[in-house]
Amino acid sequence: DAVEFEAMEETHAFLDRFYISRIGIRVLIGQYLALRQPPVENYVGIICSRTSPYEIVKRAVDDASFMCTRKYGDAPEVVVTGRLDMTFPYVPTHLHYIMLELLKNSMRATVDWHGVDSDFPPIKVVIADGNENEDVVIKVSDEGGGIPRSNVQKIWSYLFTTADPAVQEGMVAFNENVDHSVDSPLAGLGYGLPISRSYARYFGGDLSIMSMEGFGTDAFVYLTRLGNSREPLPI
Repeated sequence: DAVEFEAMEETHAFLDRFYISRIGIRVLIGQYLALRQPPVENYVGIICSRTSPYEIVKRAVDDASFMCTRKYGDAPEVVVTGRLDMTFPYVPTHLHYIMLELLKNSMRATVDWHGVDSDFPPIKVVIADGNENEDVVIKVSDEGGGIPRSNVQKIWSYLFTTADPAVQEGMVAFNENVDHSVDSPLAGLGYGLPISRSYARYFGGDLSIMSMEGFGTDAFVYLTRLGNSREPLPI
């Protein structure tokens, strides 16, 4: 309940620090190993100087649709609009992780809310950017019924999920190879959103969610162009 959730504040703070540190270590290791490999066009280590949000969203849509279809037999359509031609320096694997998590959540909510045999309203992805914009912003909008206001803070907990608890059975043993994989379940482990926010915040961005209970949810991913942001490691 709410009292128990508030009492976990120290645990959440510890896990935030732990996962931010883990992301930092993986970035350093990945960058070192990638720089020792033959050069790849437009890449400096794991950083792509011409990361295309549209191409990454398309890949994430394919992966999320595969996972949703595997579970429900069907998946909602995803419509992508905005700056489809835009590129900027970023780590593509980080952006893919974030977008896959948001699209998985939107697809599951849409199917659960409308029913498997219904005509699903499309999930809408908007990529916004301008020459004077501070951030690249990606919005994911669904009509999956939204989140009760009492649960809005809980969605950032590593210990909270609205999915069937049975999903966690068999997933207790951590598998490094499933971290960014379509082999993981569609939902149910509870740590997808907070880790996605940590990925966004690692390079100075953020992830926020606005929900309208009874209708749907909008998720906003803010991404800074890589350059002068410092590692946001909590003390």
